[in-house]
Amino acid sequence: MDDVQATYDAVANELLEDADYDVDATPDGLLVKGRLFAFLDGGQLVVDLPAARSSDLQQRGVVEPFHSTRGGDSRTWVRVSDRELWSELAREAHEFVGEPPVGHQS
Repeated sequence: MDDVQATYDAVANELLEDADYDVDATPDGLLVKGRLFAFLDGGQLVVDLPAARSSDLQQRGVVEPFHSTRGGDSRTWVRVSDRELWSELAREAHEFVGEPPVGHQS
């Protein structure tokens, strides 16, 4: 197993072990409440973050924009090369995707 896959597996296992996180690992990536929030693509972790956070990280050169083959560029999905950031940003993506929209809690 290469280092990239090992790092991804470690991040996935970290999230899966926490019962409060409600995470499912699928061949497509990591899901919360049935919604994709992170996946491995070409040696990089791709995560879905709030637009403002995504933009800030891109402007600072921490992440790169994700170019989907299906929908073109995304304002929220980004590629993360630095594996030291994978756990932190996967947790942020989990929180962003897993939280109900404001006003829709019930």
